[in-house]
Amino acid sequence: MTVETIPTDTARSDAKRRAILQVAHDVFLAQGYAATSMSEIAAKVGGSKGTLYNYFRSKEELFAAFMQDTCNAQTAIYFDPLTPIGVGKSVRESLIELGVSLLQFLLIGDILAVHRLVVAEGGRFPELGRMFFETGPQRGEARFTETFREAMAAGHLPPGDPRMTGQRYKDLVMSDVYMRQLWGVLGEFGPARLRAHVAESADVFLRAFAPDVP
Repeated sequence: MTVETIPTDTARSDAKRRAILQVAHDVFLAQGYAATSMSEIAAKVGGSKGTLYNYFRSKEELFAAFMQDTCNAQTAIYFDPLTPIGVGKSVRESLIELGVSLLQFLLIGDILAVHRLVVAEGGRFPELGRMFFETGPQRGEARFTETFREAMAAGHLPPGDPRMTGQRYKDLVMSDVYMRQLWGVLGEFGPARLRAHVAESADVFLRAFAPDVP
């Protein structure tokens, strides 16, 4: 069997891009968007600003890539292993599994830090809100919509608007937890408490949207 090797130039380019994103991650989260310059990032990476612009045409583009990179890495960990709702377990257990993954994902330090950064600087830089929405919440909404569409098509949930249904479940899971953590006033919230909160949210959801589903 022939093993395909990655061309040296491609591997070097990928490594450089990864190094830039790592530095951008550290600097943006430490200093915020306004206080960060492309010159500073180029200096920390080691190289000219011209080289940096070969990879990212502007600070806005680099910030969007940093947010997307931060979200994508964690999304794969928390959501890719999930099975469809009602497959291999009860609908209730599937919803709890989905809700636990969602809340664990949202409470990751880096995810919270990005949200806080966007809220803090969104007034001066409205484009940050748009970029954050497109790289994070909008993609999550699409994923939830597809998850609930599949469950409805398979008969595991009653027919309805999958987008609205998915968003209502997300809202229940996040309620009274996410914003408190964003403000830093949630307090101790270990795995048992998190799961109990999600189970309660799943029960409320099922009573409202699928009272006859086990």
